Amino acid sequence: MYRCLIVDDEELARELIETHLKQLDGFELVASCNSAIEASKVLQQQSIDLLFLDIEMPVLNGTDFFKNLIVKPHVIFTTAYRDYALDGFELNAVDYLLKPITFSRFFMATEKFISLQNTRSISTEVEKTTTTQKDNFIFIREDRKQVKVFYDDILYIESVKDYIKIHLSNKTRLIKYSLTAFEDRLDERFIRTHRSYIVNRDKITAYTKQDIEIDAIEIPIGENYKMNISDL
Repeated sequence: MYRCLIVDDEELARELIETHLKQLDGFELVASCNSAIEASKVLQQQSIDLLFLDIEMPVLNGTDFFKNLIVKPHVIFTTAYRDYALDGFELNAVDYLLKPITFSRFFMATEKFISLQNTRSISTEVEKTTTTQKDNFIFIREDRKQVKVFYDDILYIESVKDYIKIHLSNKTRLIKYSLTAFEDRLDERFIRTHRSYIVNRDKITAYTKQDIEIDAIEIPIGENYKMNISDL
C-alpha cells in the first residue's frame, strides 16, 4: 500500500485528487494539507511514499518546500501554470500535472510511480543477491589494523560492556563496538538469541527453550528473543 500526501491551498483541487485516488487500488491517503507548513508537520510524523504537491501556494511554494526536505518522497507536482514544468522535472518529479486534472492523466502519473517502485525493488533484490554471493567476510578494526574475519569462522558474538568478543573457531577477538551495531553488519545466518549474544546458526549443535549449544558452549536464550529461534 503506497502512502500518499496531498498538498494544495485549493480545497477543490485537493478533493479532486482524493476522488481520483479512491478509484485506484494500492494507494492510501494519509493526509490532505492546505499549506506546505501543515504538510511539513505530517512528514515529520508519518512515512510518505508519494506526494501530490501544488507549486503555486502562499507563504512557501511547492518547489521551494520540496527542495528543503531532508527526506524526499516521490513527488507529482500539480499546478495550473505550464511554465513551472521545467522546475518540476529538475527536481526529479515523477510527473507534472496541469489543472484541471483528468482521471486519465492522473492514472498515467500513478502508473509511472508504480513503474519506478517496481524498478527500484528489482534493483534492490539484485543488489542483495550480489552482496550475499560476494561478501562472505567483514573487516574489523583491531590494534590499528583492519582485520578480515570470515563469517564461516565465527561461532558466536558476546557483548561485554562497551566491547564485543567475536568467538572464532580458533581464537577470540575483542573490539570496541556495540552488539546492535555489529548485528547490522552480519548476514542472515546470524541470529540474536539474547541481549548479549548473537550466534551463527550454522554452528549450533543443539538447543532447548532456555539455551543454545555450540559443542560444549552453552549460550542463553533471552525471553524477548525466543521467536528468533522458532525456525531453526
